[in-house]
Amino acid sequence: MPNIDRRDFLKLVGAGGVSVGAGFMLREANKDATEYLIPHVVAPEDFSSGLATWYNSVCSMCPAGCGISVRTREGLAKKIEGNPAHPVNQGGLCSLGQAGLQVLYNPDRLTGPLKQTSARGSGSFEQITWDEGLDQLGSRLDLLRAARRGNRVAMLTQGVRGHLAQLFDNFMRQLGSQRLLHYDFNHPHTLYAANQRFFGQDRLPYYDLHNTRMLLSFGADYLTNWISPVHHSLGFGESRQGSSNERGRFIQIEPRMSASGAAADEWLAAKPGTEGILALALANHIVSEGNYAGADRADWAVALTDYTPAKAAEQTGIPQSTITRLADSFIDIQPSLAIGGGAAANHSNGVDTLMAVNVLNYLAGNIGQEGGLLLNPEPTSVVSQQQQASYSTLLEFAEAARQGEIDVLILNGSNPVFTLPQASEFREALASIPLVVSLSSFLDETTAMADLILPSHTYLESWGDDFPEPGMGFPVGAVSQPVVSPLYNTRATGDIILALARQMNVGTALPWENMEECIKDGWRQIYERGDAQTLAQGFDSFWTSVLRAGVWGETAAGDSEFTLDRSVISNIGVQAPEFSGSEEDFPFILHPYLSPNFYDGRGANLPWMQERPDPMTSVVYGSWVEMNPSTAKELDLIEGDLVDIQSLHGTVRAPVYLYPAIMPNVVAMPIGQGHQEFGRYAKDRGVNPIEILSPEIEPITGQLASSATRVNIVPTGRRSKLVKTSGTSRDLGREIVQFADVNGVELSSAGSNSIPITEVTA
Repeated sequence: MPNIDRRDFLKLVGAGGVSVGAGFMLREANKDATEYLIPHVVAPEDFSSGLATWYNSVCSMCPAGCGISVRTREGLAKKIEGNPAHPVNQGGLCSLGQAGLQVLYNPDRLTGPLKQTSARGSGSFEQITWDEGLDQLGSRLDLLRAARRGNRVAMLTQGVRGHLAQLFDNFMRQLGSQRLLHYDFNHPHTLYAANQRFFGQDRLPYYDLHNTRMLLSFGADYLTNWISPVHHSLGFGESRQGSSNERGRFIQIEPRMSASGAAADEWLAAKPGTEGILALALANHIVSEGNYAGADRADWAVALTDYTPAKAAEQTGIPQSTITRLADSFIDIQPSLAIGGGAAANHSNGVDTLMAVNVLNYLAGNIGQEGGLLLNPEPTSVVSQQQQASYSTLLEFAEAARQGEIDVLILNGSNPVFTLPQASEFREALASIPLVVSLSSFLDETTAMADLILPSHTYLESWGDDFPEPGMGFPVGAVSQPVVSPLYNTRATGDIILALARQMNVGTALPWENMEECIKDGWRQIYERGDAQTLAQGFDSFWTSVLRAGVWGETAAGDSEFTLDRSVISNIGVQAPEFSGSEEDFPFILHPYLSPNFYDGRGANLPWMQERPDPMTSVVYGSWVEMNPSTAKELDLIEGDLVDIQSLHGTVRAPVYLYPAIMPNVVAMPIGQGHQEFGRYAKDRGVNPIEILSPEIEPITGQLASSATRVNIVPTGRRSKLVKTSGTSRDLGREIVQFADVNGVELSSAGSNSIPITEVTA
């Protein structure tokens, strides 16, 4: 109900009705203005009154590329579910994917082109027309291209794949610019580099959790945010169900228990940055015990000499007996699989750590085997793959901007002002660029620094396509189609690029009228590569079937045989991790982790995700810092105490959350909150731990070593009540948690302050 004045109020409640209706009406009158839901005057295409229509498309809430089915009714999107036919998620969908509706209907969406009218960052924008906005940008680009200064134009986009990535690449080449940068905070640079060095491939393999009987995870939170969490969750469930009474066994190694660690059979807390050393100690035991008999066994024996279980026990904090037991189990229980990621991959030795994880897969003989690691085939040749920029690359770009080498920056969905540490000074570098243009749908921190905003449709209003990386062991693709008509005066990202190309008179190189034509033309080339049966149906029939199914795939598989270059063996080794700040002044290692609700912060403007309790702490809204109860006791802190988390590069303030499943010398904080912009639901809520990260770099990839920052904890003497749904983690003397040894001989109750982490051996 809209706001009402006194006369309307009296009309509505009437004489004698005040006692019943006044309270309700006054409550409604104090609400923000809302809109009436009325039928469409002109019905949209495919409108059927009272009947639901389902459209298959692709989720764009994270890089996994899940297939979705969107239920629409009377031209409005009502519900998002997983597409059962899509091999990535097979009908499943995470909460962030379900919340995609709140991207479409978010009240803080940008509804039309805007121009900055005052100083950057002031928030002073005025509405302009699309013609004005495109003319301002297009004329500047055309002048630079004509003067052969196109390389002074840069595009910084969130990671996109498929034909939109190809369109970006072609557009920038027409300008004569090589400054096309894809950037995502969580892109697994170290995993790509490790696989390139070990397998000689620049694409990720397929990790077959579905059929594995034993999984060793070194820091990879595969149930929450590692590569393709919905797919891995399905694989985890299938392996847990087991076949022929052979239930899969899962072991998680990490300094702070993640959701994957909580679901594992065994959780092991290794010292941060030593996960690769532990992996090589397992490999050493496998080789020394004669459990590997390959032709290169002698080479491995030499390469692994310094990584004995005894030495590794001292370095990692994992008992020697546990190391040898895990190594034996990894060979005895087949098929087995080792994976690595998360914090383990984000240290100064991240690439070496993930190389060590690959060593385990190689020695166990699971490469190319069901339940192990399957090499993916070449991606679809007609589709450009994104080239992700590392942290070092962004620093180089920022320096080029400061040196006056960048005249125009086009932003697409990427928010580096939020996802880069303050030490990068990226916000300051933007001030040196004469024209900054954003194609974002929301006023995030980086878009707020733009001179011109040409807002894009959301993914539910746009044409696109996606080819998931990693693949499923075979090529997979899907078309993203609009499920509703555009709600506002926005345009598809591809259509904006095509309009600029026409304005610069390079339309012959980019000949499509709109993105739908571009996508359709690209898929025509895929169709023409098909077999006789595919070609016989005709392109129109093929195109319609892809749209209806929401997915396409080929039967080609990757190589099942793999031969390791022996030069790889001699270079195997893991250095001790390096941290910024002295242990004396900064005694704690900061463990920033991706929020299960907000990912890298892109979901913080969705109220459903703000309301969703964190799966490990049950906290809603805000931020917190997790520490072991013993650490809190030493610092004389209790839950809810506000503390300053200080690094060499800044300070953030958050309440303490007592978290028993974290190492005493580690403190953890979720990433995702702390926005200064990004709409009413995200702004000024919590803090952003990325701000205080030290600019430590993994030397091989140039990626930010986000796990390499030491911090100090300083009490403020103030308190803040955490909003959470859980009670206490202790049994309060009720003996509701029991311990049993592996044979069940002796049963004893856990003490009231005990946190049981049961180790069950095979």
